[in-house]
Amino acid sequence: MNATAVPVVLIGAGQAGLSVAYYLKRFGLTAGRDFVIFDRGQTAGGAWQYRWESLRLGAAHRVNDLPGLSELGLSFETADQSRPARDVVTEYYARYEEHFELNVVRPVAVQAVFNRRADLVVQTHSPDYGDRETLARLLVNASGTWGAPFVPHYPGAATFTGRQLHTNGFTDAADFAGQRVVVVGGGTSAIGFMLELEGVAKSLTWVSRRPVDWVHTERLDLEGASAAVSMQDDAARSGRALPSIVSGTGVPVSRRIQAGIDRGTLVARPMFESIEPTGVRWADGSFTEADAIIWATGFRPELRHLAPLKLRDKAGGLIVGAGASWTDPRIFLAGYGPQASTIGARRSGRVIARQILALL
Repeated sequence: MNATAVPVVLIGAGQAGLSVAYYLKRFGLTAGRDFVIFDRGQTAGGAWQYRWESLRLGAAHRVNDLPGLSELGLSFETADQSRPARDVVTEYYARYEEHFELNVVRPVAVQAVFNRRADLVVQTHSPDYGDRETLARLLVNASGTWGAPFVPHYPGAATFTGRQLHTNGFTDAADFAGQRVVVVGGGTSAIGFMLELEGVAKSLTWVSRRPVDWVHTERLDLEGASAAVSMQDDAARSGRALPSIVSGTGVPVSRRIQAGIDRGTLVARPMFESIEPTGVRWADGSFTEADAIIWATGFRPELRHLAPLKLRDKAGGLIVGAGASWTDPRIFLAGYGPQASTIGARRSGRVIARQILALL
């Protein structure tokens, strides 16, 4: 198997990975010589390239600007909101990678990371390059969550004869025309599905495992952001499984969402008790027929490729502080815990890059 060596390997070219790469460049490192970025996507854009066509900027989680994006004269604050979000993000990220000469290597799937004496071995596969091994002194994992959808277990799920899909399998509301649809989840994706399917589906039922925490502000406020970061940081430092971002921030009520609430569309029921072949059964014994169940129930960090390093704590998560693994100081987790989503990713890029410079 072909093998090369590089001081630092970054896995993932989404927001977190690109933020770290930007600061590594600023601190004098050269992409391709001092560090390499592997990304599984066919193109730039991170997980956004897989989002459904109808999703627009401003209709979901806010997309923060990457550090240095203003040098290109670009900002997501002023981006065209009439275009699909996936197209805008892909375009901006591609221009960003080119401008800062980040030389992202794609499409490359990282299959495993393991130890070989003092080296970290990053085992990859690419349709262009085949199987390869890259030896590294340090590793930045910024693989995100898109590839690890979470679907909770409910009795009878395997007996359902209709269609079940997760957020990452949704492509078009028209696929559900005339169908009876149950949407599960209490976050922005579930809300977006409800609004898109309104008037398309024959019937809609929204259920949430916990009461939806409506926040009556157009955008995430500092208090909500601080609460989310604190919850994530506490879980990461103690090695527990990470809570959802929305559990700390709540859901901002935009004018569009408020209108959906007023129409009675965005009114969530408590979770059903079980799933049957043709629908869902409620705690009071009543039954709702369904042709499809959409699980908008979030994601988990995608860390399977790190399993050989045995970083996972008995509490269920990884012990991470300031972006670094406390189990193995050669491993950095960008976009994990308090750095997840658009909260803290930019700041963490600088923090992680500084630690890397100190170790090289």
